[in-house]
Amino acid sequence: MAEAHRTTRTDGVAPRAGATRTVRRTPRPAWRNWAGTVAVHPARSVAPSSTEELAAAVRAAAADGLTVKAAGTGHSFTAAAATDGLLIRPERLTGIRVVDRAAGTVTVAAGTTLKHLNQALAAHGLSLANMGDIMEQTVSGAASTGTHGTGRDSASVAAQITGLELVTADGSVLTCSATENPDVFAAARVGLGALGVITSVTFAVEPQFWLAAREEPMPFARVTAEFDQLVAENEHFEFYWFPHTGNCSTKRNNRSQGPAAPLGRISGWIDDELLSNGVFRAACAVGRAVPAAVPGIARLSSRALSARTYTDIPYKVFTSPRRVRFVEMEYALPRDAAVEALRELRALVERSDFKIAFPVEVRTAPADDIPLSTASGRDTAYIAVHMYRGTPYRAYFTAAERIMTAHGGRPHWGKLHSRDAAYLAGVYPQFAAFTALRDRLDPRRLFTNAYLRRVLGG
Repeated sequence: MAEAHRTTRTDGVAPRAGATRTVRRTPRPAWRNWAGTVAVHPARSVAPSSTEELAAAVRAAAADGLTVKAAGTGHSFTAAAATDGLLIRPERLTGIRVVDRAAGTVTVAAGTTLKHLNQALAAHGLSLANMGDIMEQTVSGAASTGTHGTGRDSASVAAQITGLELVTADGSVLTCSATENPDVFAAARVGLGALGVITSVTFAVEPQFWLAAREEPMPFARVTAEFDQLVAENEHFEFYWFPHTGNCSTKRNNRSQGPAAPLGRISGWIDDELLSNGVFRAACAVGRAVPAAVPGIARLSSRALSARTYTDIPYKVFTSPRRVRFVEMEYALPRDAAVEALRELRALVERSDFKIAFPVEVRTAPADDIPLSTASGRDTAYIAVHMYRGTPYRAYFTAAERIMTAHGGRPHWGKLHSRDAAYLAGVYPQFAAFTALRDRLDPRRLFTNAYLRRVLGG
């Protein structure tokens, strides 16, 4: 929506013809991300409801000399979607377009959230193979920044895409798949918004299945000693280490024949809302006010959640509510480097004055063939560090980042990091191919911003 303009005089009298006018503009529509780390005031904001409307908005912005970025729901901690030009909002470009049971695919508008996608799939008796632990992101935003879950055989959102529709810098619309514009398809699945604006995504889906979850505490020493075995024996394995302690919480998800045995309404609320959100938020607030209390809080937090098992449809097992606001940095490491890096991170915390209230999350992914996927070409383990929002985090993140980069780590595109194009070109074998494709599709950098200039180069 273009800025509104109102002509007025300061004395309240209508201006005469040819008189000097005072132009008062309404405030530009602001956009802020979930964590509060990015806020922008674009010159123009639109919420198209169709590919045609979106393409027209891109052409108009180019004609007016405005850069263009598409925003999702703001769950990236980086400024990947920031712009002072045209901001494309997702809220009207939503919904299921095609369900093709014979092909095992579902095509969905790009602004649809993962929550609504999964609810719609469940209504059709279908499911994604895997997903991350929250559902608030749009499908295009989640894919474009490399959002992933954990898995032996599958992990990322982007790796489940079989087709997409992309509006490019000249306003044309490309239909992309493994057989149609395959080079664009390969790269745009994790495209950072640098190649164009995705308007629809086609996912591979399968008949809905049961997923059995087993959650239990486990000592740090045992988890790290048995890490390879735990990954190999489970379809989906992840764990959380609580800094200042030797305690971890583990989760193993595996397919089941059923029957369903979902979490009880009361017990689920106690664990997922009261303890994991309400009590944990209060504990983090205390830790922010009194940092010396954090190690004791960590010891209590690491013992608060007891073992439990349950069986449900996939998205209800993969995901959980995240209501405590935080900032996050995550690095993707070669899988065989994960345990050593985690031990180094623990040693760092123990010898430093850092007070870390949030657990460290560890997940895995198989190698894929997407040029800028964090799992591109190698079996991967992810190590994610968090800090409660409003707590100083830079020193901890910087020290943790030194450990991760020493192991050839790749930063998550949507999470805080300090890497630039020179570093990233050295850890992504297909980096030059991606930037060459960008040069072809967007030579004038319609879709650029400060973040992309840093991570991809000018």
